[in-house]
Amino acid sequence: MRSRDRSISQSSWRAARCHRGRVRSGDLTVWLAIWLIVAMAVMPQLALAQTRISAPKNSYSPRDDVRLGQEAAREVERQLPLLNDEVVQDYIERVGQRLVAAIPAQFQHPEFHYTFKVVNVRDINAFALPGGPLYVNRGVIEVAHNEGELAGVMAHEISHIALRHGTAQATKAQKFQLPAIGGAILGAIIGGGLGQVIAQGTQTGLGIYFLKYSREYETQADVLGAQIMARAGYDPRDLANMFRTLEREGGSGGPEWLSDHPNPGNRYERIEREAQMLRVSNPIRDTAEFERIKERLRSMGRAPSMQEVQSGGRRYPQGGGPRGRVEMPSRSYRTYTGNLFRVSVPDNWRELAGGSSTIFAPDGAYGEVQGQFVFTHGVQIGIARAQAAELRRATDNFINTLIQGNSYLRQQGGYQRAYLSGREALRARLAGESYITGRTEIVEVYTTLLRGGDLFYVITVAPQSDYSGFQSAFNTVLRSIQLND
Repeated sequence: MRSRDRSISQSSWRAARCHRGRVRSGDLTVWLAIWLIVAMAVMPQLALAQTRISAPKNSYSPRDDVRLGQEAAREVERQLPLLNDEVVQDYIERVGQRLVAAIPAQFQHPEFHYTFKVVNVRDINAFALPGGPLYVNRGVIEVAHNEGELAGVMAHEISHIALRHGTAQATKAQKFQLPAIGGAILGAIIGGGLGQVIAQGTQTGLGIYFLKYSREYETQADVLGAQIMARAGYDPRDLANMFRTLEREGGSGGPEWLSDHPNPGNRYERIEREAQMLRVSNPIRDTAEFERIKERLRSMGRAPSMQEVQSGGRRYPQGGGPRGRVEMPSRSYRTYTGNLFRVSVPDNWRELAGGSSTIFAPDGAYGEVQGQFVFTHGVQIGIARAQAAELRRATDNFINTLIQGNSYLRQQGGYQRAYLSGREALRARLAGESYITGRTEIVEVYTTLLRGGDLFYVITVAPQSDYSGFQSAFNTVLRSIQLND
């Protein structure tokens, strides 16, 4: 009896164990089903049903993209005026890198280095170069209604880079050599008269071939741009909204960006359809920082147009030397922020950057003479390698070099003590009859040593007959300088 009971007991235990196993297996299935339902509910829906994109055929390597982009970027920054404002630059860089981090893994290229810079022109345009450099015109920021619209333009351009559209389009023209392709891509992207000049330096006809991205590539950039926006926390509909904004702002002809990025057909509907598959909770649209940046741009005064840049030039204006009426300095000032200094300059003075210095001068006061850039009224601010560790000796060397390059100038008396950004400085006055204007020119030079040992200088220039009208502006510029070395 005891043996039978033990047998029954063991059978019951085995049965119970099997029963528990079935329950646990069933529970596991139920829990898996519940988990999948919950996961689908909370999973970012951008991962579901989004359009699959394949990069086009490309005969060039990612390293070729980088090399072409770097060469083109050097030419861009030689030809176009960049906005040297650290606050605006930092903001654009942060928005750009947020989008770059959201590029799908299959389109990430370790060789690429994405950079974002603002071109100080009011035309509504943006362009990307192979390998990572991306440029946004100031006009795009000014017309965007919110950060989402600005991010939409940038995401679209990032997509052209990530999908390697520049060299993919070049692949279709295998008869052309790589250096020629670089110039043609740049000429086509910049567009306008300036772009045509660049493109004409390459093999005939290539500039026309690269004048616009194909409609297929535009569709890809629209779709991938929408996906990147969603992954970065923006609403892809803002990309569609920005296209409508650009159409309204550009009038019947549309702005240059739309000319360079043709509508592939049903653009808005296509982006809207993609956006429905990429729903984003609480998307980024209006930000306080975006509004501050727009206000900062408004405080800088009017930006030049591309036509003005092309006719006036950035470093070497076309159309001969300084000529025409020179306006007196405006009583309104704008702030310029460089890498090592900040300064306030009259609102009607242009920024003419080049090399290690920046010139601020009014229209009619600068130009090219015998292959060299010259200016007759304004201020030059820059940095020179000090030839001595002591300020006076370093200034002596700098003044001697200045006179060697401008042989009509003579130093008037000795140095006077001065201050720049609260630091001890020296002031020297030079004068002489300018071979450009035929009038006596007054040049004042202010120097101080930077913490790294280089010489920081400010040069004020005006004909003696006009100097009294510029003196107040010169003094305001000098007092406003803030060094941040």
